[in-house]
Amino acid sequence: MAATQRRITGWMREHSAIGYWLSAMLKLGGVATLLSMAFLWFTTPLPTPDHLRAQAALGDTRILDRNGRLIASMPDPLGQSRNPVPLSQIPLALRQATVAVEDAGFYTNPGIDLRGIARALWQNATSGEIVAGGSTITQQLARNVLLDPALGRQQSLERKLREIVLAFKLTLSYPKDEILALYLNQTYYGGASYGVEAASWRLFGKPVHELDLAESALIAGLPQAPSQLDPLADGGAAARVRQLQVLEAMQRAGFLTATQVESASSEPLEYAAGTCRPGTCEYPAPHFVAYVLNQLAATFGSETLARGGLTITTTLDLGLQDAAQAILKRQIEVLATPRDGGPNRNAHNGAVIVLDPSDGAVLAMVGSPDFSNRASQGQVNAVTALRQPGSALKPLTYAAALEQGFTPASILLDVPTSFPTREGQPYIPQNYDRRFHGPLSLREALATSSNISAVRTLRAIGIPALLNMASRLGIHSLGENPSRFGLALTLGGGEVSLLELTGAYAGLAHAGERVVPYAIIDVTGQGLGNQEDTETRRQGDKETQKLRSALSAPTLQHSNTPMLQCFNASMLSCSALSPQIAYLITDILADPYARMRAFGTALDIGRPAAVKTGTSTDWRDNWTVGYTPDRVVGVWVGNADGSPMEAVSGVTGAGPVWRAVMREAHRGLPARSFVQPAGIVTATICADSGMLPSPNCPATREELFVTGTQPRKRDNTHVAVRIGLSGDCRVLPGLPAQPSTLRVFRILPPEAQPWASDAGVPLVPRRVCTQSVAQGAQPTPSDADVKTYSQVPAIVAPASGTRFAINPGISRERQQLEIIARDSIHTERLAILIDGKPIATINGPPYRAFWKLEPGQHTISVESHDAQGQVVVGEVVSVVVDDLTR
Repeated sequence: MAATQRRITGWMREHSAIGYWLSAMLKLGGVATLLSMAFLWFTTPLPTPDHLRAQAALGDTRILDRNGRLIASMPDPLGQSRNPVPLSQIPLALRQATVAVEDAGFYTNPGIDLRGIARALWQNATSGEIVAGGSTITQQLARNVLLDPALGRQQSLERKLREIVLAFKLTLSYPKDEILALYLNQTYYGGASYGVEAASWRLFGKPVHELDLAESALIAGLPQAPSQLDPLADGGAAARVRQLQVLEAMQRAGFLTATQVESASSEPLEYAAGTCRPGTCEYPAPHFVAYVLNQLAATFGSETLARGGLTITTTLDLGLQDAAQAILKRQIEVLATPRDGGPNRNAHNGAVIVLDPSDGAVLAMVGSPDFSNRASQGQVNAVTALRQPGSALKPLTYAAALEQGFTPASILLDVPTSFPTREGQPYIPQNYDRRFHGPLSLREALATSSNISAVRTLRAIGIPALLNMASRLGIHSLGENPSRFGLALTLGGGEVSLLELTGAYAGLAHAGERVVPYAIIDVTGQGLGNQEDTETRRQGDKETQKLRSALSAPTLQHSNTPMLQCFNASMLSCSALSPQIAYLITDILADPYARMRAFGTALDIGRPAAVKTGTSTDWRDNWTVGYTPDRVVGVWVGNADGSPMEAVSGVTGAGPVWRAVMREAHRGLPARSFVQPAGIVTATICADSGMLPSPNCPATREELFVTGTQPRKRDNTHVAVRIGLSGDCRVLPGLPAQPSTLRVFRILPPEAQPWASDAGVPLVPRRVCTQSVAQGAQPTPSDADVKTYSQVPAIVAPASGTRFAINPGISRERQQLEIIARDSIHTERLAILIDGKPIATINGPPYRAFWKLEPGQHTISVESHDAQGQVVVGEVVSVVVDDLTR
């Protein structure tokens, strides 16, 4: 150091003129700095102890619903109604944890940390903006309580200098313990918790003096980012990471041993003991209130909330919120109460979120059936907690597949399949019903929730494609690292929140535009600063749009895909996928006939609605998420501790809640159809192959396609083969005539052959018929033939007594009933009849036809015609069709 100084002195002597001016400038800079600090010292007064709290208090903070109804009134955290806890009643562990993690030199520094300030100045200088503050506990107190609110939110040199001056004055005027007590009693800890006493009641249901080391360390870590670390928002994963950091800081400060750190970090924590501190959870929508306050703190800083005096107008519809709460609570009671000798379903928790897909407004947020229920951890907000979505993630897989050239008519195999894994163990998925269904169209596979088809599709498109689609639609909890997941991801092998997933479905409802859920419309009050600053946040101003973006879900992560296009800087309007693909997914999820085989009419609500269920492994979570053009509703049912339920699926658990909440959410709203965008065409296809019909195609249907993706080739998967009357050999052309019949067979891929054999699907006989049968002779069927084919034809589907409905808003041409029949041993051709009139005559299996629904009661029958003209009539099936358009 001495040598360096000598070199500098020598250089200045050699360059005397330059040295003179440098010396003069340094002296002037020092004088200017002293004058500036003197000015700030005398213009930054420190209130007297009697006026300290009066200066900071601004009145209660009021939270209103979208119609101006009061949801909650939060007492001013620094006002007269607040009762601070003496430092003697705050556990030593909590005090030590706070000092260790926030300001290790608190008891020895003069209110500022010179090293911390120097480090922050260097980081700010190298980054070109203020990114670090180096604030001590005393500085935080000065900024949060004493500075003008408008100045306190600024990242400016003036704010930092005044903060330093106030920290010095506080240190000179108050004992360290009193400063620490004031800090612990006014700091924001998330939700509606100001001060450690409120935080202790909110998180653990007990006064602060009863906290142990593990609980104290967790609370001490929250002020760093109370909204992101809130353990009641995500079940505590992020908070436990921060807790370990606090414990390690305590060890470095000499407060704990390594053994104590290990013991405290491994201690199970029981959140939300269910005993509410008076005035903290006696209002409706407590989870929503905490969600709003956390977002406001993340945007404006916890010091703004600590000031009080705010009026927050939210998006919530209090009437719908109350109805959703009651519906969820009633369903959980039904599942938990055995009826008619049935089992207890062991389902004790659930959550509901309702969004407006046009802009993402949160209309209802029910985080649990009973906020104060200790046994079910009712204070954990299950709307924002991460859980496995099961099959509810499949629509995103198929949306990504449609982008890669798949169509709703693409054929997917639902047959036993073993997939290799990185671990070397085969992955063999099973369907929900433990059955295999053979070749399915993409429409059928999604509507009936075929697990095997979804896994095969993900293998074809790749895991990165699904993660990319999820990210574009607002699901960020899965991340973008495909190595974390296997093919089970499409079946819900990752964790998402109900809020994220419902927001993604809202994007599908909103023509593929990314929908960012938001909860706050307007914020006013003295706590924001001067009146001019407040006015800029009123509804309708551009600043409100920025506020909405800031207060919404995590910032949109741009991906490399060209499909994502943001139309303005606020990211309130972003195209995540094309309107055409979004519409095709919507049309499939809204197709009641495609999903009928798996779900019947359990998800119908009397108007066009797209819906998907999901159930995770071992019945731990079940979901139902769906939408109309006007509302999106997501429902989760399960247990907060992750324990499995007893055979509760998305249809029996979350489904009834979804259906009831959807009806409540649409009260007074006319039924609307999903608007078909330009670029969609309808084509007639062969129902079995998805190709253009051929003469051998047994049945056709209508399907939707993105323009240009409709099939161009005719069906080549059905062939007409002449077979012997025994049915076990084929007649080769060119040989002498013999008794035979012409039958249509479906050609399946080799990997589907074992399934076809097990399922009894007729395959082209491999054996060639011999010439041992005399020409014109009629062989008698063997016993084996009789066992293979019934002597009497029959209708396989639909079942007799089934009731169907004609829905408004769906084209009548597309509301068709699929009829499946079975032939008899000597069938040459088979006729399907409705009310005694034939609608289709089919020459060979599969015997399938489609009938456009007509209101009323109808009979369905089948007639089998053999080569000699004999007719056999099967049993008659009765169905009823209701007309909901009237």
